[in-house]
Amino acid sequence: MMIDIFLYLLLGMSFLCFIRVVFGPTMADRMVAIDIFGILVVGVCAILAVKTGRMFLIDIGIAWILLSFIGTITLAKYLTGKKLDE
Repeated sequence: MMIDIFLYLLLGMSFLCFIRVVFGPTMADRMVAIDIFGILVVGVCAILAVKTGRMFLIDIGIAWILLSFIGTITLAKYLTGKKLDE
């Protein structure tokens, strides 16, 4: 029962992050919202792994957070005006 509540809370917060990504006033706001969205997706994967007993969802969450980290660094370099090879 509590797992369902946590899952719905994470899904609601993910929807709010999606709204910030779409209507964010600046690119930095959108970048932070994408980071938070990635963390929430990993939380959803973890909760679903516990609820269903399918542990491959943890692997999906780990891959998601690694890709999110690489994307954040790339976007941060782009926003500062540097090239990717610097």
